[in-house]
Amino acid sequence: MQPFVPSDQNLKEFSLRAVLIGLVMAVVLGSANAYLGLKAGMTIAATYPAAVIGMALIKLMKGTILEENMARTVGSIGESVAAGAIFTLPAFVISGLWPKFFTPGNYLTSSLIMFAGGVLGIMFVALLRRVMVEDAELPYPESVAAAEIHKAGAKGGSGTTFLFGAMGIGAVIQALVQLSIFATTWEHFVRFGANVIKLGGKFKAQVGGGMLLSSPGISPAYMGVGYIIGPKLGALNFAGGVLAWGLLVPIISYFLAPGAMPADATEADWVFLFGRVWRDIVRPIAIGGMLVSACFTLFRMRKSLGAGLTRSVSDVKKAAAGEHTVDRVNKDLSFTTVLGGIGFAAFVTFLITWQIFHVSLLVSLVTALVVVILGFFFAAISGYLVGIMGSSNNPISGLTLTALVVTALVMVLLGVKGHEGVAAVLGVAAVVCVSAAVAGEMLQDLKAGYILGGTPWRMQIGDILGVALSAAVLFLPLMVLHEGDIKKSAMAKVGSLEAQQVQTVAAPDGRNYTLAEVKALPPDQKKAVLSLDAGFGGKSISAPQAGLMAQLSSGIVEGKMAWPLIIVGILMGLGFILMQVRSPMLVCVGMYLPLETTFAIFLGGLIKGAVDMLGAKRGLNEAQRVRVENNGVLLAAGLIAGEALVGIVFAFLSFMEVDYTLIKQPSMFWISLLILAGIAVYLVKVPLANAGEADEPAPPSANF
Repeated sequence: MQPFVPSDQNLKEFSLRAVLIGLVMAVVLGSANAYLGLKAGMTIAATYPAAVIGMALIKLMKGTILEENMARTVGSIGESVAAGAIFTLPAFVISGLWPKFFTPGNYLTSSLIMFAGGVLGIMFVALLRRVMVEDAELPYPESVAAAEIHKAGAKGGSGTTFLFGAMGIGAVIQALVQLSIFATTWEHFVRFGANVIKLGGKFKAQVGGGMLLSSPGISPAYMGVGYIIGPKLGALNFAGGVLAWGLLVPIISYFLAPGAMPADATEADWVFLFGRVWRDIVRPIAIGGMLVSACFTLFRMRKSLGAGLTRSVSDVKKAAAGEHTVDRVNKDLSFTTVLGGIGFAAFVTFLITWQIFHVSLLVSLVTALVVVILGFFFAAISGYLVGIMGSSNNPISGLTLTALVVTALVMVLLGVKGHEGVAAVLGVAAVVCVSAAVAGEMLQDLKAGYILGGTPWRMQIGDILGVALSAAVLFLPLMVLHEGDIKKSAMAKVGSLEAQQVQTVAAPDGRNYTLAEVKALPPDQKKAVLSLDAGFGGKSISAPQAGLMAQLSSGIVEGKMAWPLIIVGILMGLGFILMQVRSPMLVCVGMYLPLETTFAIFLGGLIKGAVDMLGAKRGLNEAQRVRVENNGVLLAAGLIAGEALVGIVFAFLSFMEVDYTLIKQPSMFWISLLILAGIAVYLVKVPLANAGEADEPAPPSANF
């Protein structure tokens, strides 16, 4: 294959402006994906938006197409570091290992984990790149689409209007939501009448039951996610919410009510009970379902995984023997550099487990070895799966789960118990998770670079810089989101108590605090004293994958698993598999997430279905359908990025304890419905209106 820029042509590539633009995008897109992943349990591939943004900025500076390629490569790596971070780091808080999230020690630990994992992934990619990128059996669909964006830009085309316009709309809507100018949620408890049932031969009076109805969340980001994954997957995700809130929560609450609820229970009492049942019973069941679903996902990919492992071993042998050319478009980092990088990552892992998590010297050495072995295999698997399906469909959480279980079993065999063992398990899982995510994303970018004529070793150096900056910075948006959510909830709770003229608060530990003392507490302690459902694992920042990791690591190492509920969830997941549900994992994640989240994602999926139906009704040809698809994905990605970035800004204001709420008790929920309708019209009308002429050639589909 002849690259767009031939090997003997040396255009400006590794320039300061290209690297700086890429680094800024790595932080921005990484932070946006951290926001989305913590709240919705999903991330989107950053290759496509990074390509559009990088191309627009480099073209303004009269740069080259290889500079655009470099900016996209560095810019997209932040998303993969963020994916690894959000799947694992909140688990340290949820499992109770970090009572306070932000400390200098926790920041250093997190940054070292992210950097070690990122370096490990890049080093293994340098070993595997040539054969995997040049393999004709690996189509790399998103890489081809990203490369075509740059080629179209060189010919005068651009999708920046759609992307930046949607970012502005998403940002404005999120700002209105955060300012509480109008009501953004609607809940109503439908009360069922009391009756009498027969239990154990005795008649037992019931205090009744009911069902909690909820509106979809007013969220451009969630609707954008739904648009990207489509109506079928969006429906599966919403089905989990329906199962949780339409079946499990009401029926469990019905039987718990006699001992938990007074006969004159108010609507607020029932809503509280429903919330407790969902958090304490339904979520562990969902975790069991996610566990078996992740295993089933890997089982379905067993042939691809086996082929990837076999070839990766062969590729390492070729790389070690020097069986590769050294022309510009085929030159990777040297083999000695790669070995040094792998040794560095192993050494960092050893130091973390030995000096920070305080396990023995032998166990620390074993964990370093486990990281290298699992990191290599999962980097190879991740790259292979990206080559087949694209980065968006890469089952990183399943690979991380496998790494976590293997490491936990190793800890048990070595006799490691307690918090130290759980911390070591989560640390190894985090390094492997970041490594696999970075490897998949980088191979995707290297394939695009291979098409365009980029220089591999320069792209690899650029990604090391992107990983280093992301590792140093991404802890901060996680902290802002976590502590900001707690402080926002605490301000609302304290304000409510002051309005009720309550003077003191009884904490779960039995101590009484005045409201003035509560206000002065650190965020994580406020959460404990006020019993807030906030921060990591709370209603707004669910972090479902991290919750799963925390449950499994503590359950295996410390024996704290809620096995009855987990087993129920496993059997439920098996039932989904036997029913041939397309994605059991999405259903289980839907059970774990708040209903308003899955409802909004479902609406986005319905909008995508409407676009497809209208396109078919208008008789669009293949070229027009692809343009509609690409434009729609750009709009959805823009809505996600716009909301996420503004959401982080307001989370920072909450972190600084700035009360930006304009109306304490907002009303006019009809405005929210108008906004939802407006987003729907926008996502339908704009892509179809820009389908182009029937005789225009079709670009490749860029759907993630």
